[in-house]
Amino acid sequence: MSDKPFTLNTRRGFLAGTAAMLATPALAQTSAVNSVATTQVERDLNESVRRNISSFRTLDWQPYFDNTKNGAILVDIDSRAVHYWSEDQSVYKLYPSSVPLTDDLTRRGRTRVTQKVEGPSWRPTPSMLKRNPEWPPFIGPGPDNPLGTHALYLSWTYYRIHGTHDTRKIGRRSSNGCIGLYNEHIAELFGMANVGTQVLLI
Repeated sequence: MSDKPFTLNTRRGFLAGTAAMLATPALAQTSAVNSVATTQVERDLNESVRRNISSFRTLDWQPYFDNTKNGAILVDIDSRAVHYWSEDQSVYKLYPSSVPLTDDLTRRGRTRVTQKVEGPSWRPTPSMLKRNPEWPPFIGPGPDNPLGTHALYLSWTYYRIHGTHDTRKIGRRSSNGCIGLYNEHIAELFGMANVGTQVLLI
């Protein structure tokens, strides 16, 4: 009977201590992340938003493409996922992705890969510079480049499927129109996709 209050107090102390311990790293991390500037995102990535909500489910290519000639890439904006099928359909890949910040910046429809660039450079579009005049007009290849290590240029002007050095973007609405992948995933997709690979954004 005498050790019951001790057990309750110990449990309360343990729970309070654990809550404080769990909260401290999160607060420290938030302040550290707030100090990091991002080059391609207009909204602070630390805002209270639904994070990393990619819904991973495998899909069949047939509802989306007539064939898989030259391979096929399906970008599902709503589920924030990129699907790839090889021409002979022996390879299927599913990657989490970042998607455009707003519906205004989102483009859907059919396009194709027109160019593959390893170590891409980046220039903000005129509309980006108008919204963000403090942005640099050019960033060469390297760790500060918002296009990451590889980029697949599409037939639509200014649209790319590319990597990112800022892994917080993946699974979120965080781009100005492009589709972003982890650098290791875009490197893999880059190796499989060809100029002429068909792309559908839904």
